[in-house]
Amino acid sequence: MTPQFQEFPKMARFSRECIITEKIDGTNAQILITEDGDLFTGSRTRWITPDNDNHGFARWVEGNKQEILKLGPGRHFGEWWGSGIQRGYGLTKGEKRLSLFNVTRWCLHGEEPARIPTADPRIEKFQDVLPECVGLVPVLAKGPFDGISDGVSYVMECLRALGSVAAPGFMNPEGIVVFHTAANVGFKKTLDNDETPKSLLK
Repeated sequence: MTPQFQEFPKMARFSRECIITEKIDGTNAQILITEDGDLFTGSRTRWITPDNDNHGFARWVEGNKQEILKLGPGRHFGEWWGSGIQRGYGLTKGEKRLSLFNVTRWCLHGEEPARIPTADPRIEKFQDVLPECVGLVPVLAKGPFDGISDGVSYVMECLRALGSVAAPGFMNPEGIVVFHTAANVGFKKTLDNDETPKSLLK
C-alpha cells in the first residue's frame, strides 16, 4: 500500500509587513456567525452562553445581537476586557469592551476605510467598518519584519512611558503583539516577566 503523499508546506517570505498592536490583558473572546445567521460566543477554550458565561461576554453579545450580526459570517476573535477582568484598565462599574484583533480587515465605526494591499494592485479592496459597539486593538506601528527589532524596543519603551493606548491614562499596560502578515502568525512580548509563561505567574 502506497502511503499518502504529503507535500512540504510553502514558506512565507521573511521581508513582509508586520503590524505591532497593543496586547490587552483581558480574556480571549470569539464570535462565530454562520452563513444562516446563527450566532455563537466562545472563550479561548469553550462555547459560552448567558447562563454559562465568561465575565459577561455572552450576555453582552446577546444584548447587542443586531449590531454584532453586522460583522457578517465567519469567526471573529478579540479581547474582552475591562472592569473585573485581569488588569481592569481603570474601567469601573462593570464597564467592559470588545477589541477585535484583525486590524487589517476592519476600521472603527466613524473612520474612513483604508485600502487593503493586494497582490494585484489593479484590484481595489477596502476595510469593512465595525459596528459602533465593537472596537479594535490599537495599532502601534507597522513596518517590514526584517527591520522591526529596533522598532519593537522603541514601541515597548513608549508603552512603558506613556501607558496604554487602548485605555489612555492607564499606566500598567501588558505589552505588544507583533503580527507577520504573510505568515499569518503573531508573537507576543510583555513589558514585565516576558521570559516567564503567564501560567507560572499566578
